[in-house]
Amino acid sequence: MSAAQHTRTGQDEADVVVVGGGVNSLVAAAELAGAGWSVVVVEAAPHLGGFIASGEVTAPGYLHDVYSSWHPLFVTGGAYAALGADLHRHGLEYANTDGPLTASVTDDGRVSLAHRDPAATAAGFEHPEDGRAYLKHLDDFGRRAAGIGGLLGSELRSPRALGPVTALLRAGGPRDSEALLRDAATSGRDWARREFRGHEVDHLWSPWLLHAGLSPDHASGGLMMPVFAATLHGAGLPVVVGGAGRFVEAFSRLLAERGVRVITGERVERVVVEGGRAVGVSLGGPSGGSVGGQILRARKAVLASVTPSALYGSLLPAGSVKPQVTSEAEKFRHGRAAMQVHVALSGPVPWSDARLRDVPLVHVSDGSGSTGIACAQAEAGLLPARPTVVVGQQHLLDASRVPAGTAALWLQLQELPFTPSGDAAGLLDVSSGWTPELAREYAGRALDRVAQHAPGLEALVVGLHVISPVDLLAHNANAVAGDPYGGQATIDQSYLWRPLPSSGRHRTPVPGLWHIGASTHPGPGLGAGSGHLVAQTLLRPSRRPRLRRP
Repeated sequence: MSAAQHTRTGQDEADVVVVGGGVNSLVAAAELAGAGWSVVVVEAAPHLGGFIASGEVTAPGYLHDVYSSWHPLFVTGGAYAALGADLHRHGLEYANTDGPLTASVTDDGRVSLAHRDPAATAAGFEHPEDGRAYLKHLDDFGRRAAGIGGLLGSELRSPRALGPVTALLRAGGPRDSEALLRDAATSGRDWARREFRGHEVDHLWSPWLLHAGLSPDHASGGLMMPVFAATLHGAGLPVVVGGAGRFVEAFSRLLAERGVRVITGERVERVVVEGGRAVGVSLGGPSGGSVGGQILRARKAVLASVTPSALYGSLLPAGSVKPQVTSEAEKFRHGRAAMQVHVALSGPVPWSDARLRDVPLVHVSDGSGSTGIACAQAEAGLLPARPTVVVGQQHLLDASRVPAGTAALWLQLQELPFTPSGDAAGLLDVSSGWTPELAREYAGRALDRVAQHAPGLEALVVGLHVISPVDLLAHNANAVAGDPYGGQATIDQSYLWRPLPSSGRHRTPVPGLWHIGASTHPGPGLGAGSGHLVAQTLLRPSRRPRLRRP
């Protein structure tokens, strides 16, 4: 029976049922279907993609990536290696930069600039020894890349992790591997202080830790900062030509070509467990769908791209797992909330420093100083007085997104409380929580910080669209507490301990049920690491679960 057919008993069957329609689900479904498995994908939202979408949300003719945008992790990952050619055949196209890459600008206007060329970046450092140290760290990462990539793409609690560990040992020996562990236990702030005399590396790369759900003072920043630097120098900042929605369109065409059945607007109410094994899902239907109560049976596996609290708290029947697992899922922590602000402009951004006019992604930040303070304020329940503002200028790479002679800004704010208790600046009323009025006022604070470096910016605004933390959760149930990264990514909730200390694998304690998505290793981002990993694990003959026909 093909994935698109219905049985007459009201119970559809397929080899695999995938819960959720984000990037990990899309990748897993495409790879499994490409190997001849029948697959059904169920998504509660009206459309596939999760936090991948684009649209004219501000003014006619201005196309914005509504949520996520940049794809360096995807184009350097295993999912792209497996599916990239077919996705391009179905219309996916990237635009990228070969010149200016990213920059940070302080309140007093000082700019640190990274180019695609590492040597050009290092040449701009005040202290020559910092430039040499920077290039050495990039070379060190190059030696370790195969091992680090292997660990990020492996089940860490399995014998297969020995291969990447061996690669790391061969690349630099035990002492080098110990240095890597030390970096993983170090914050980004302290790593930059330890390794560099000047401010540039801290200024450039500390704000990037926000994109991993971290702060400059969280452990593992010392590992992640050179990972970000090396990845961006190598892959650039690719964006989808015609908007991120084209990425989802290419996947939709590929899934259709491979016979995957896609159900949208239907909520999965329960994972069906029989004889201790996951054998399918039941649909609840309240999302506006039409097949509520339907059971989709899975002959081989159920893949769930959800949070641990959802999987073990509501989707699985009571008693399906040990109490310890349920208790750990209840303790799973979600990170800071975020906001997205889109701005349509009638003309080019009037940056005071002309160099910023060619940079695709700018951080308004003093480095670990102001970003660390903003993170601390958010985690204390306060709206930061000086938020780090991520300023995306995708139109510099893809001019088709805006009318000729105009511009658009993609602003991201990643240091927010979901339930604010106060405003660190003492100006905004938070007593009613994230109302549309508060969201717009706070977006104004962010826009003012950008305008400090682009005088006259406000006069160019012809459209504004604000997505608050509450809106993020309404769009995607996995963004609990407005956290777009599927759970806090601190070291005690990552690597061996993601998603849970006693279940740090994608194979769950329930046979036939696999856990994928941002809440699982290797964590958040558009790399689709967990979807690719689980698909490849299922397709290995020695790893295929033994089937029990219903």
